[in-house]
Amino acid sequence: MKYDYLIVGAGLFGATCAYELNKRGKKVLVLERRNHIGGNIYTENHDGVHVHKYGAHIFHTNDKRVWDFVNSFVEFNRFTNSPLASYQGKLFNLPFNMNTFYQLWGVKTPAEAAKKIDEQRQELAGKEPENLEEQAINLVGRDIYEILIKGYTEKQWGRKATEL
Repeated sequence: MKYDYLIVGAGLFGATCAYELNKRGKKVLVLERRNHIGGNIYTENHDGVHVHKYGAHIFHTNDKRVWDFVNSFVEFNRFTNSPLASYQGKLFNLPFNMNTFYQLWGVKTPAEAAKKIDEQRQELAGKEPENLEEQAINLVGRDIYEILIKGYTEKQWGRKATEL
């Protein structure tokens, strides 16, 4: 059989591309090494409960066309992701925002937060970052790095941030 397109991978992009090409009358062959489509957003049905095989995923967009497209297949629930970071018994908002900066330093304005971050960034002033730790401190300062980035990063990668 002759195909117009060969798509390797039936994840979100590959499946969407194949779908759109097929709608336009093109012959498409999709190759997938896993025993299912959907890539890392694949879910399994366990007694009527959809279980995320590879961990939960959150889809978000502010593009109405994209939102209407995905909802043409299945209705999406509105969801606001509000993660918290736990550090030494205290909870901090993520992604970090003015509330986080108030929790960290007691600052109340963006200008005060920017000043505090800039002060802490000076720790590595003029030094070219050589690893993730130095890069993070160079971008956001020591407090944000130590409290909100270091532990998560090292847990995720199984290595010290100074080795990344």
